[in-house]
Amino acid sequence: MEAIWGQLPQQLINGITIGGVYALIAIGYTMVYGILLMLNFAHGEIYMIGGFVGWWVLTAFSPGEMTTMNPFLLIIIMIIAGIGFTGVLGMAIERFAYRPLRKYPRVNLLLSAFGMSILLQNLVLKFQGAKVHFFRTSSLIPEHLQSIEFGGVVFSFMRIVVIVVSILLMAILTLFVMKTKVGKAMRATSQDLEAANYLGINTNRIIRLTFFIGSGAGGAAGVLVGLLFNQVDYNVGSTAGLKGFCAAVLGGIGSIPGAMLGGFLIGIVESLGVTFISSTYKDLIAFLILIIVLFFRPQGLLGKKIPEKV
Repeated sequence: MEAIWGQLPQQLINGITIGGVYALIAIGYTMVYGILLMLNFAHGEIYMIGGFVGWWVLTAFSPGEMTTMNPFLLIIIMIIAGIGFTGVLGMAIERFAYRPLRKYPRVNLLLSAFGMSILLQNLVLKFQGAKVHFFRTSSLIPEHLQSIEFGGVVFSFMRIVVIVVSILLMAILTLFVMKTKVGKAMRATSQDLEAANYLGINTNRIIRLTFFIGSGAGGAAGVLVGLLFNQVDYNVGSTAGLKGFCAAVLGGIGSIPGAMLGGFLIGIVESLGVTFISSTYKDLIAFLILIIVLFFRPQGLLGKKIPEKV
């Protein structure tokens, strides 16, 4: 038991690392739901494509064992490329797969999202194949920085990158939504889309921007996970997308701070479950926590209770 408790600090760091990734994925779900009240089930595949974008960039600038540019700059380019590509992809999906169906029953949007998820997965399977693509991160990490030990806890270089970048992206997004005029328009559109339209807000533009930001966050998460676990394949979006969705629900679907909180909680619970129970049941433990929380607080930890209509 003493040995298990000794692993607790390390597992907390591991949980925070993967929790930051889940939080970024959850943000995409919660932003779209907050404005359109729809669940974008293609978001897991957008995350997966973000991972492939990172792999493309890394492969292009690291044709051999060594990279052709500064490793830190290359990581930044990978993340920016992942955000940009998946952000534009998210806007295209909204324009051609979702917008034409807005006036119809919401089940149509849901079916369209499922169809888009299958389409994206099969497109990647067609053009990238079923094999796992490996990130040659050894060319990015100086040997003396591959791992750093502090207080008995080992921090790998990529783990530090994931924690710092995920928290930085979430901080930038929070400031953007809360402190800018566009962010204010996004919050107004989320509260009442029709009223925002009457007040002169270009709601279509706001929705496009929401899809860009949410999809970009998912794409960044895909790049970070690729760097952390050194691989990506066409099927990784299914489980990660489900975890991100559960994080959004746990924190309170529609709440950006709730998505962040839910992501970190699920990541930490998963990591602790590996230590104290078994890695076999880590997914079960995370979902069990979700069920327990929703039983006592159906709107999620930071979600607002919607009054019933009479």
